Amino acid sequence: MKFVTRRGLLKSSIAIASLSVFSRNAAASILTPSTTEGPFYPTAAMRFSDVDNDLVKIIGIVNEAGGEVIHLKGRLLTKDGKALAGHRIEIWQCDVNGKYLHSGDNRSVVYDNGFQGFGHDISDIDGNYSFTTIKPTVYPGRTPHIHVKVLDGQRELLTTQFYIAGDKGNQADSLFRRMSAAQARSVSMVFTKHNNMLETSIDLII
Repeated sequence: MKFVTRRGLLKSSIAIASLSVFSRNAAASILTPSTTEGPFYPTAAMRFSDVDNDLVKIIGIVNEAGGEVIHLKGRLLTKDGKALAGHRIEIWQCDVNGKYLHSGDNRSVVYDNGFQGFGHDISDIDGNYSFTTIKPTVYPGRTPHIHVKVLDGQRELLTTQFYIAGDKGNQADSLFRRMSAAQARSVSMVFTKHNNMLETSIDLII
């Protein structure tokens, strides 16, 4: 019969705690995977004059965007956990009908003029960013996703995409499948309900 000493238990506890910390740090240090910009990044001329971080309400338009409203937030960080302040985070996505705010999306689908389609935020001193937008919907040939770009002034640091965790279309999506399991988790949105709104948080590590 093997006896476990108090010292042995203490060593085991320390080892488990260390492993847990290591696992969290390892997960935090995964660089956000970059991906293609796609064909529908809206130029300045294509955007609404109201370009802020609330994509579901456009100044001067009464109707709010169709779709399920979500609050998307997170932090912009370096690999070693340093917050990056004053950086521009942009997002763009198709509307509830699957139509992009882009002249190149010429499919016979009516665009939801209550949806801003493109927005930006500036990371604060702690690296925080946030958006109010809609839960991404299906665009033909793709799983639901949100395009994301990070810039330092005019210098582009990252272009990526966010996905819905567990969506049935993910494994059929060629861009999603290119990522490792850890990379996919790092850009997959898991939603919780807060104040009657769906929330999700994704840190951008660059």
